Amino acid sequence: MHTVVVGTSGTTAEDVIAVARGNARIELSGEALDALARAREIVDALAAKPEPVYGVSTGFGALASRHISPELRAQLQRNIVRSHAAGMGPRVEREVVRALMFLRLKTVASGHTGVRPSVAQTMADGLNAGITPVVHEYGSLGCSGDLAPLSHCALALMGEGDAEGPDGVVRPAGELLAEAGIQPVELKEKEGLALLNGTDGMLGMLVMALADLDKLYKSADITAALTLEALLGTEKVLAPELHAIRPHPGQGASAANMAAVLQGSGLTGHFQEESAPRVQDAYSVRCAPQVAGAGRDTMAHAALVASRELASAVDNPVVLPDGRVESNGNFHGAPVAYVLDFLAIAAADLGSIAERRTDRLLDKNRSHGLPPFLADDAGVDSGLMIAQYTQAALVSEMKRLAVPASADSIPSSAMQEDHVSMGWSAARKLRTAVDNLTRIIAIEMYAATRAIELRHGLTPAPASRAAIAAARAAGVEGPGPDRFLAPDLAAADAFVRSGGLVAAVEPVTGPLA
Repeated sequence: MHTVVVGTSGTTAEDVIAVARGNARIELSGEALDALARAREIVDALAAKPEPVYGVSTGFGALASRHISPELRAQLQRNIVRSHAAGMGPRVEREVVRALMFLRLKTVASGHTGVRPSVAQTMADGLNAGITPVVHEYGSLGCSGDLAPLSHCALALMGEGDAEGPDGVVRPAGELLAEAGIQPVELKEKEGLALLNGTDGMLGMLVMALADLDKLYKSADITAALTLEALLGTEKVLAPELHAIRPHPGQGASAANMAAVLQGSGLTGHFQEESAPRVQDAYSVRCAPQVAGAGRDTMAHAALVASRELASAVDNPVVLPDGRVESNGNFHGAPVAYVLDFLAIAAADLGSIAERRTDRLLDKNRSHGLPPFLADDAGVDSGLMIAQYTQAALVSEMKRLAVPASADSIPSSAMQEDHVSMGWSAARKLRTAVDNLTRIIAIEMYAATRAIELRHGLTPAPASRAAIAAARAAGVEGPGPDRFLAPDLAAADAFVRSGGLVAAVEPVTGPLA
């Protein structure tokens, strides 16, 4: 099994995905254990002093003015976890919770939180044992961290609340810890606060969304090329010299991907035929690299923000190397929230242009000789008419999901926390947007491959033939009389979602950008 070693200097997106989706085993480095021990010595020394220190010997948030006596501090740490574990709504996905737990461990291991090495080890042990706390959809405002989600995770470390075991069954967390031979943690000064004060949930969802979108943008370049081919369009607009004079990196990459897929096509360049005379393709075809490219550049910016967050220690207060424990505002989710919203906007636009291409394939007045709705016997058969309705419904929801969550803020904690990021909400809607975008691209692929096969007597590009053959082998049926369509669309969705479309063409095109 792949092992991820957690040190003091952060982690990588690849490690997050390995833990969240691949159940990679986690180890704490010796460097991290030493840093944890040194920081804990500083916290213990401050706890022994009569002067109040926020998070160590005081209450929290709007209650920070109360000095807590030593005999009540363990209770204080337990209470903050219990009271903050106030989430409601549906359960959050297992991979999101694992990413959230791993990223909190990443910050703890930095040596800036004051958490004992034994607590960090328990966090790693819980992940390695496949114990996933039950976390709910609602409860984070994305400031002071993802408080409620992280609190539900900390609660499970204490042996309280519910969690999902490695068998997928939800049971009391205490039972699962006992079966795994893990001793529940007894929190000391600052530890409760340190376990729930970070942007880990929204960051984990950002990392996974970027991985999914990387695959989807490649898939969208392929489907755009397939549609261009099916519409007998021109590949000349993909010439690298045209994109060099507007040098957005993403635009150039998308154009190169489309050109690679279309290499050797016998369907492109039929503009001057009397049956389909045109001067230029419609925007949804001709401007595909510009739209997808802008999304790619947005992803590059989001990946930069994610990389900075993955290298960060997000907590309040933090333990500094010179022995100070200082309050700060690094828990504010604005940097992550903004890019989550940017990605939702870009994804909505990519879905929108894909739907417009699909509609063009189905309209006999704009498809340059294809049968209405790609039907076998139009009138008797409706073809893909309602598949486009489904795609349009998904696009409409994508547009609603593109409304920024980060533009909102609702004050909390008696106006102490008077400006919040709503980053968790931005991440949750982005996950839905990515899910919908997969389906939208799958429907375009379904329509475009059928349309190409209806161009009798013309030979598609080798990459297109490879894509069609792989789709058919995956259960995505080709042209023919009307049939129960939902299974075909489900097969197309699974094919795109798994990366099958990209995997089918890359042996022909070489690696896509």
